[in-house]
Amino acid sequence: MTYIQPIKSQYVTFDPPLTPELGMRPELVVNPVHDERIWVELEPNVWFRPLFFDMNSGGHGEVLRVKRGGILSRHKHSTPVHGYVLKGEWRYLEHSWKAKEGGYVMEPPGEIHTLTVDSDDEMQTVFFIQGPTLYLDEKDNVVLIEDNFYLIETAQKHYEKVGLGKDFVHQFIR
Repeated sequence: MTYIQPIKSQYVTFDPPLTPELGMRPELVVNPVHDERIWVELEPNVWFRPLFFDMNSGGHGEVLRVKRGGILSRHKHSTPVHGYVLKGEWRYLEHSWKAKEGGYVMEPPGEIHTLTVDSDDEMQTVFFIQGPTLYLDEKDNVVLIEDNFYLIETAQKHYEKVGLGKDFVHQFIR
């Protein structure tokens, strides 16, 4: 079996796996970034920064960034979602609570919600999403399935456009 080494960069590093002959991929260490080109726009005033795409489980990790007025459209998840707020605060239009800096949110599967930011400060939250996100219209019809394949393709187009190259996203794939 030929081992194909993932891409290393100033943003992602790793050591070789101990058992590459068994198909093992190396760990993934994502470094802090200050390059705005890393952020991939999903909607106006809404971006994500990939942390990893697990192609075996279908899960992924990201930092979601939303600025005032940004709305992550109405959606639900088929699996649990875990979030930890790094900066700022946000809320769901459908709930009374706010997720605040340093806070943790666990979203059960099947709940429909719409994320928004009311303050003038941006929010950044690390999300671990274990499956696809289903975007819904006002009649609860699925209008977009956001899975790893969709997010990788979106990131490839973005990274090509901003000069990092479409293969830039490959460093996050395991």
